[in-house]
Amino acid sequence: MRDPLVREYRTIQSIRGPLLFTKRPPNVAAGDMVTILVDAGDKRDGQVIELNEKHAVIQVFGMTDRISPDYTLVRFKEESVKINLSPLCLGRVYSGGGEPIDDMPTPAPSKRSDVYGSAINPVSRDIPEDFIQTGVSAIDGLNTLVRGQKLPIFSCSGLPANELATMIMANAGTEQDHENFSIVFAGMGITSREADYFRRSFVQSGAVEHAVLFINLADDPVIERLLTPRFALTMAEYLAFDLGRHVLVVLTDMTNYCNALREISSAREEIPGRRGYPGYLYTDLAGIYERAGRIKGKKGSITQLPILTMPDDDITHPAPDFTGYITEGQIVLDRGLNRKGIFPPIEVLPSLSRLMDQGIGEGRTREDHRQVADQLYMLYARGVEQRRIASIIGEEGLTDMDRKYLEFADTFENEYLNQGTESRSITETLRISWKLMGDFSDPELIRLDKEYIAKYKPERQDNEPSGD
Repeated sequence: MRDPLVREYRTIQSIRGPLLFTKRPPNVAAGDMVTILVDAGDKRDGQVIELNEKHAVIQVFGMTDRISPDYTLVRFKEESVKINLSPLCLGRVYSGGGEPIDDMPTPAPSKRSDVYGSAINPVSRDIPEDFIQTGVSAIDGLNTLVRGQKLPIFSCSGLPANELATMIMANAGTEQDHENFSIVFAGMGITSREADYFRRSFVQSGAVEHAVLFINLADDPVIERLLTPRFALTMAEYLAFDLGRHVLVVLTDMTNYCNALREISSAREEIPGRRGYPGYLYTDLAGIYERAGRIKGKKGSITQLPILTMPDDDITHPAPDFTGYITEGQIVLDRGLNRKGIFPPIEVLPSLSRLMDQGIGEGRTREDHRQVADQLYMLYARGVEQRRIASIIGEEGLTDMDRKYLEFADTFENEYLNQGTESRSITETLRISWKLMGDFSDPELIRLDKEYIAKYKPERQDNEPSGD
């Protein structure tokens, strides 16, 4: 028996790239799903992306070859894109269109939801305040990630952003509430090699048991790329606000998502904005990022970690630029640090976590955390400044104090930033911080209270206290 919500029409007027233009049928809304019946056994999915008084524009999921206005049938289903939700989805791998691709049966749904969810109401938002330990010193110590935060990673092409993301996913949430912690991963426009890398990493770390993966490959339909983060976030909202879990959502690569949005906009002949991207790019990204956070009265939370590749290493490119305005900070990867063999190559000076103060301090990390971070920033910034001056006048032109700052910058990069794949606790990160500051006299540590210096500063570099 045919679904009464499904209506069939043979009203295709023209085909332009991946778009079909048809007469507008009654009772159809933008976002509704359609099935294109080319011939027996050849069915293709699509979605209504635009409506006017007379016409409907359909984005086809895949190729439009062999589609003809003369005999192709368009079946409209008066329903938007939905996803089946269940606790059994944990440990599963889906395509960017929400179909299982792990050779396992589709889990029985407990709930079915529209993927076009809305941003969390500001009135209902709760303040993010719980520290998330990532195991990365440059993040935990200086740019702390807080539960419910949106903290993107800005990467240049070829830098190990994926490796950093897998390191964070393997370590995040292991200190507390481990049984209520989940990961939702969305790969958009990634290569088969990258997809295999992520799947292996989840299996090797054991994180796959409490994770859900959505993978859209580079050769998959463009429109599917626009749906992938929405499938992932709808799953995350179910896990967080229905099941009470703390969810970390990793979205990579959001630049591929933005490029897909530009491609669809160009096919629709919309007026372009900055660098050819549609004028609504900012609004579209905000609709994705603002679905992260905490809700008053709900136990769970959604923390977002979007990854963006900066074209031509340009942080003012629309994708990272708009993302930086919407989110609460950024982690910036540096090509120069990567050439030195430093992993992770996080450039701490332009990096920022705007919610750091909400998640650190006594009772969360340690009472000296804020001041230690401020002091490290100051010493490293002075060291980088002296490095620039030395490149002009030579080290011989520096004072003894200037050379001390210069040496600190090198030591900071080699011992603090460069930790490899080793995971560090926040206690170990703070221990290393005090060790690095041990060469400076107490009056030179102007960002630190005397009581913290007396309590934590090692007396000599070769006799510092051991970490926990």
